[in-house]
Amino acid sequence: MSSQLSVWLLLGLSVVAANLPWLGDRLFFVLTPASGNKGNGFRLLEWLLLYFLMGGIAFGFEQKSTGNTFTQDWEFYAVTLCLFAIFALPGFLYHVELKAQLARVRRRRQRV
Repeated sequence: MSSQLSVWLLLGLSVVAANLPWLGDRLFFVLTPASGNKGNGFRLLEWLLLYFLMGGIAFGFEQKSTGNTFTQDWEFYAVTLCLFAIFALPGFLYHVELKAQLARVRRRRQRV
């Protein structure tokens, strides 16, 4: 796999991974919570774990394509965390805004 393909694959996987916690209601995509829906704290925990998982995948891609890994300072990790947060914006907006508006529209249609 070329290095350019691995970068695009990593970016695509990161966008999907950043949005996953906001789209489903299962804890860690397996367990159904007792209350029926998971709280925002669990969503943030899943999001952070997926950030570290994607960092591990990126580390593996770097090792595979170059043969070694380069050390990074805290600035690199701060930027990648902010980029992962930006990637999560569509899923977050769906969960917070669009889902509630769609539920209101469905209730209105049922009354009519």
